[in-house]
Amino acid sequence: MGWFSRSEPQEQQKNSQEQDSKWEQTLGFDPSQLTNVSNVIQTPGALDVNKLHPLAGLDKGVEFLDLEEEQLSTMEGSQGLIPSRGWGDDLCYGTGAVYLIGLGSGGAYGFFEGLRNIPPNSPGKLQLNTVLNHVTRRGPFLGNNMGVLAMMYNLINSSIDSYRGKHDTAGSVGAGAITGAIFRSSRGLKPMGYASAMMAGAAGSWSLVKKSLLN
Repeated sequence: MGWFSRSEPQEQQKNSQEQDSKWEQTLGFDPSQLTNVSNVIQTPGALDVNKLHPLAGLDKGVEFLDLEEEQLSTMEGSQGLIPSRGWGDDLCYGTGAVYLIGLGSGGAYGFFEGLRNIPPNSPGKLQLNTVLNHVTRRGPFLGNNMGVLAMMYNLINSSIDSYRGKHDTAGSVGAGAITGAIFRSSRGLKPMGYASAMMAGAAGSWSLVKKSLLN
């Protein structure tokens, strides 16, 4: 018991000395030896502008910006147009991009549809309101549906790739067919078949386009 009581103060003293040495290397002086402001001012190197600058010491590296552990996906065939670290990146990039495309396409369609349906001899405020109503109805509708399809497709495709251990056109086509069938599952077998075929074709076409761009 006496041995432990003697070793603990020695360990605390050692840690304190290491901490003081660390502060002295960082600040240029030992804070424990300072008692008032005048001592800080008179201490050589205490007010070194180079050490007080907010960007000082960046040449040694910044730990919280070290991304070396975030390696890109090494799965066979997983290389895409945008560098990806895994299914999470694919889900975010794919869903976001498809949603924005749908939102923009639906908004453009609604804009021209609104121009065609402007009441004749109507005031300018009513004409503007008619166009905006069509834009806000078509844009979010198409964007939301395409976003849901993209999210389902990426989740199913990532699951198939994880099970098979590789990413290829066959897996993408299968994921598209399953996504289309699930998306229209409440409408009956015939709409499910149409949606499944359309999504499988779209997935296969995108896989071929991506392959040609990468090669």
